[in-house]
Amino acid sequence: MRIQFKIFRFDPEHDTEPYYKTYTVEADEGERVLDCLNRIRWEQDGTLSLRMSCAHGVCGSDAMRIDGRCALACRKLVRDLEGDEVLIEPLPTFTVLKDLVVDLTPFFEKVDMVRPYLIASDPPEKERLQSHEDNLKMEEAIRCILCACCVGQCPVSNENEKFLGPAPLVQAFRRIFDSRDEAREERLRQLDYPDGVWACVNHFECTRVCPKEIPVTRSINTMKREIKKLE
Repeated sequence: MRIQFKIFRFDPEHDTEPYYKTYTVEADEGERVLDCLNRIRWEQDGTLSLRMSCAHGVCGSDAMRIDGRCALACRKLVRDLEGDEVLIEPLPTFTVLKDLVVDLTPFFEKVDMVRPYLIASDPPEKERLQSHEDNLKMEEAIRCILCACCVGQCPVSNENEKFLGPAPLVQAFRRIFDSRDEAREERLRQLDYPDGVWACVNHFECTRVCPKEIPVTRSINTMKREIKKLE
């Protein structure tokens, strides 16, 4: 089948403002949007820039906005596209470096703020054990691949650059409910500020676009309840 891709283009070294360019691609229904974009790069326009790595929904590097919804290009199939023309744009919220490549530095700085690592006392002789029941408490959050789709789709993140954001909050949830971590209360208090956990107003957009189907909004609300228990 023949598909038209209307792609956001912008090279700050040469362009004064962004523009859109349309490409036509022959593709099978079972192919991915990423396959089509690569075909454009390899066969039609080698100047098109985008990020990709594993191409199997694990690394999260090919996150972009496809027909108005943030998604991974390697997970979006041609058969699931609607209309005769597909709109491809970079993730919202972030500064565009070139075409579909955005600057994720602020995103990872916020992830670092929640200290995405285990805080515990002296290391044990072997591994730190955890029961299956305790693991289930954070099982869904572990799936986060830091693709930033949730942040790009979040209305609050798009309006308030100080908001910690859905993905960093999921990373916090993962540690707060890790039975091996010894900084639970400290972590909860760190999120207790207007641009932290309380900035989330339950749009649920983060949950809807998460490629790993993490209940992001529910996780954030759970942390809110735990913070209230500290009062």
